[in-house]
Amino acid sequence: MSQSETNALPAGLMTRPMTLEDIDRVWELEKVLFPADAWPREMYIDELKRTDTRDYWVVCDGQAIVAYCGSMCVLPLADVQTIAVSPDYEGRGIGTHLLQLMISTVTQRSATDLLLEVRADNPRAQGLYERHGFEAIHRRARYYRDGVDAVIMRKVLAPVD
Repeated sequence: MSQSETNALPAGLMTRPMTLEDIDRVWELEKVLFPADAWPREMYIDELKRTDTRDYWVVCDGQAIVAYCGSMCVLPLADVQTIAVSPDYEGRGIGTHLLQLMISTVTQRSATDLLLEVRADNPRAQGLYERHGFEAIHRRARYYRDGVDAVIMRKVLAPVD
């Protein structure tokens, strides 16, 4: 996918597929960003091995990983597995870039719907998803380890011509 098909990143930043060599740096960022809900390191390794249904990317500033995301596509549905941006890089369009990248990728994989869970206490993330056509369809009580509810959101995807 070309950068022109998604929201452009700020100068100096680059998106590329996540590799096994990125896991330690991604996991360190994961623990900072999601202290109550961090995925185990081994989960990232397992996810990257599932290339038939998973796509993961990182955003780099030089050698530093400043954001990452991943999607799963098991037709006809797709799911945003994770999306994260370092606090020092928030507000620069990186989350939008990554979300558009996932939407485009799962659409190309022929998914009809893209689902995600977002913390009920995270209005900023919910707003991002709503701006990109997601709607809340369900609430899962006490979904997160610290007892916060999850809002389940869905985007109906347009078929690829």
